[in-house]
Amino acid sequence: MSRGFVREGDQEEPVFVPPRAPLPSGFENLVTPRGLRLLQEERSALEASRSQVVAAEGPARRRELAEINGRLALLAERIATARVVEPFSRPGTEVRFGSTVTYRFISGPKQGTGHTFTLVGVDEAKVAEGRIAFTSPLAQALLGRSSGDQVEFPAGGGKQLVQVVAIA
Repeated sequence: MSRGFVREGDQEEPVFVPPRAPLPSGFENLVTPRGLRLLQEERSALEASRSQVVAAEGPARRRELAEINGRLALLAERIATARVVEPFSRPGTEVRFGSTVTYRFISGPKQGTGHTFTLVGVDEAKVAEGRIAFTSPLAQALLGRSSGDQVEFPAGGGKQLVQVVAIA
């Protein structure tokens, strides 16, 4: 039907569905077993929310269902493309997906500071909880490195030297 034949009062605003964390081009959707479990739990929670929509028939109900269905569609795509990577059998030898890495800055504005993080999939990453996406520039710089290795890391418009202190 042409939009010209729709009454102005019948037109509904399009629903905004928040995008998921971006998966950069060229990267597989790697997930830890925990990450896959979290995605599946999120899907179950959204499906439960969809079945409990209480708004009466009308625009409010359609909007709520459209948002939930949109989020479920994005989540289903992420789950379908997920490739579970089991923890490495010889932890501590090199930085890999799923590794917990302790590093310190040797040069640059953050010199002397150190951090510990675990490399996880993009949906599981939460910096405040010590988990960063394996696609992040820092993770990419450290992947494949061993304890004691140093690597330059571009940060803040310059480069900083980072040293791997420990891998678990």
